[in-house]
This record gives sequence, C-alpha cells and structure tokens, in this order.
Amino acid sequence: MMKLLLIDDDAFLRDMYAIKFTESGHEVTAADTALNALAIIEANQELDVILLDMIMPAMSGIELIKEINRLFPDCKAKCIVLSNHGQQDDMDDAMKAGAEGYIIKAEAVPSDVVKQVEAIAKK
Repeated sequence: MMKLLLIDDDAFLRDMYAIKFTESGHEVTAADTALNALAIIEANQELDVILLDMIMPAMSGIELIKEINRLFPDCKAKCIVLSNHGQQDDMDDAMKAGAEGYIIKAEAVPSDVVKQVEAIAKK
C-alpha cells in the first residue's frame, strides 16, 4: 500500500484518480491547489508518492516540486507528474526539478496510471 497525495485542480479528474488508487488498495489524500498540498505535506511527511498536475492556479507543477524540495528536504515521497502537457521540454524541466516520473494523461487510462505510479514508486 502506498500513501499518495494527489494534486489536481480539476475536481472530476482528482476524484476519478482518487477512486482508482483507493480501489487498488492505496491510501489517498487529495488537494486542489499547490498551497493546500504544501500544508498536507507539512502535516504528513510519511507520503510515498506525490502525484501532481503541471498546470495549476498560483503555482505550476515544476514550481511545486522545487518548493517541496526546498521546504521539506527530508521528505522521501517521489514526485510524479500526471499531465496533459506532453512536450519534451515540459518532461525535461519536470525531471530537472526533481520529478521521478512523468505520465501523460491522454496516453493512459486510469488503471494504467495506477500501474505506472506503482512501478515508479518501487524504483
């Protein structure tokens, strides 16, 4: 079982992925903004995975990864981007910022996203 923080400003997608991960036996906490996510991480350093969107209000996914690394250097959670932005530059920037994986929403059904996240988390 993974402890996963799911960050997406789209309520439909957030709920859908939360259900899929929960059905797969994982513990899911969801946040709708990067600021809410930072508060959750501050309260719970025992997360295994932080699954985040690239495009969110107030702070991008890349900015959020950098902020997590700056504020919580001991946080062991793996940051994985789940986004519709599949440009190579976006992927490269996310990995440089500290992402452990990059999944393009349009290329994977939710059950495949769960499998990909599980595989990245085990690395």
